[in-house]
Amino acid sequence: MSQENILTVKNLVMHFGGIKALNDVTFDIKRGSVSALIGPNGAGKTTVFNCLTGFYKATGGQIELNAGGRTTSVIKVLGESFQVSDFFSPIAFWSRLKYKMFGGSHLVNRAGLARTFQNIRLFKEMSVVENLLVAQHMRVNRSMFAGILNTKGFRESEEEALQRAFYWLGVVNLTEFANRLAGELSYGQQRRLEIARAMCTNPEIVCLDEPAAGLNPSETEELTSMIRYLRDKHNTTVLLIEHDMGMVMQISDYIVVLDHGEVIAKGGPDDIKSNPKVIAAYLGAEEDEEVSL
Repeated sequence: MSQENILTVKNLVMHFGGIKALNDVTFDIKRGSVSALIGPNGAGKTTVFNCLTGFYKATGGQIELNAGGRTTSVIKVLGESFQVSDFFSPIAFWSRLKYKMFGGSHLVNRAGLARTFQNIRLFKEMSVVENLLVAQHMRVNRSMFAGILNTKGFRESEEEALQRAFYWLGVVNLTEFANRLAGELSYGQQRRLEIARAMCTNPEIVCLDEPAAGLNPSETEELTSMIRYLRDKHNTTVLLIEHDMGMVMQISDYIVVLDHGEVIAKGGPDDIKSNPKVIAAYLGAEEDEEVSL
């Protein structure tokens, strides 16, 4: 794990009218780490993710992502408007159309950051492999004329996208389901497909929103191994929201704990386990009670 920060969040504030969802949230994420954002329901975890990925425009504070060798501010609203160049790509146009039709973006990758969602947002009426190809529309040669003329560059970019899709299907053990409709997969398989789709965008940091929700112990163990694979084999930084404390303590290098929109603790798993504020807030116990995470 590098000592360099890939993500820096400073004094993040988010208001919804008179409700203060986040108040002065500050933390750093190291490159190559697996970090967790935990806390009781309503603590503000998903709101942080939505600010990171641009679904919300934060009321105040600063978010910096050090990806691609440069530091960029990503504290801005994810635009819904079509870009002119997108109309010259059938794949890009289709994914943008899906955005408008189904509400909210199914695909997020900005400045090297990608995410999954607490509620699965696959294109369930498309095949498994098509879900991964749509995720790569920014990589495919998007020239209308290249597609019409079927140029060598266009064919090569399509072939690369297909190879990348099948690579990630192999990683998540879904190759045999490539031509099945995504909606026909089991819940656990759909969870894995969402992660594969995020990874097809080649992110430097991937945000996983409750990836173990609804999984049985065997599927959770498989997910844990997969997250380690992303970090160890692809040098991908992983930031996850998760309520499965066994998984969090087993896999995390660093943990940030939120309660009522504020950071109440930060540190390694051992520090978090013994922190009385975490025990009181997250488990609903009094600070002097002996409760272990």
